[in-house]
Amino acid sequence: MLTSSPSSITDQTSIFALSATNSLIALAIYVLMVVALWRVFRKAGHAGWLAIIPIVNLVVMVRIAGFSGWLTLLYLVPIVNLVFHVIVHLRVGRAFGHGWVFSLFLLVIFYVIGYLVLGFSDDRYRPERLA
Repeated sequence: MLTSSPSSITDQTSIFALSATNSLIALAIYVLMVVALWRVFRKAGHAGWLAIIPIVNLVVMVRIAGFSGWLTLLYLVPIVNLVFHVIVHLRVGRAFGHGWVFSLFLLVIFYVIGYLVLGFSDDRYRPERLA
């Protein structure tokens, strides 16, 4: 008999344990990102507590990249959001003095590590690098 729900109590327990584990991992990643973005925002001259609010931290990140906050609305457009996401993080890396390789690998792909590096290193935010 094929059913979509777990058939035994052990199946239900293992699904619950997996869900709890994934939730704890997601919470840990979120806390690390808040800490990293808090430091990055402070270096860029913005209030650090803005890193806690999910949509607002995206607006601040776009402003750190040198764009208007209104361009955050591009994240709502399907294919454009992927391209804009990469452009924003390449420009953030450039504003902190890093090249495109660092930005692509550590700010786009391994973003938690990249923003921890930006936040806790001696890099300085210089918006004139974006010109």
